[in-house]
Amino acid sequence: MSAVADKYPVFQELGVDVYSCSVDSQFVHKVWNDNELSKMVEGGVPFPMISDGGGNLGKIYGVYDEKAGVNVRGRFIIDPDGVIQGMEVLTPPVGRNVEETIRQIKAFQLVRETKGKEVTPSGWQPGKTTLKPGPDLVANVWKFWKPKDNK
Repeated sequence: MSAVADKYPVFQELGVDVYSCSVDSQFVHKVWNDNELSKMVEGGVPFPMISDGGGNLGKIYGVYDEKAGVNVRGRFIIDPDGVIQGMEVLTPPVGRNVEETIRQIKAFQLVRETKGKEVTPSGWQPGKTTLKPGPDLVANVWKFWKPKDNK
């Protein structure tokens, strides 16, 4: 949460809405933000923290752990049409990488802006080689892209 809050200006520049969600109440969210998160990020969390007390939202997204009564940590990239384009669910001992989330958002935005005329290969970074899907690319990706192209 604090890592996302720290990068929130970047998400805003990209036109992305950010929400966090847990089974904790809004009161627990406030205490957590005031007593811990605000000590890691100046001003605390600048985006909505949604309470999913019954785990209903977590069930819809497939991250609700019935036995523990909690939503497992995850992140979802949802496009403007409401379609999940990317997701990552990790167990608590391993943290997510906010820079990778930002990279993926930029990649999804590029594909959307070009209406699929450009796609991003593995490890793509903004400004690096993209691929143009079509008959010329089939069995010829090697002619247009190599892993070292995005380093």
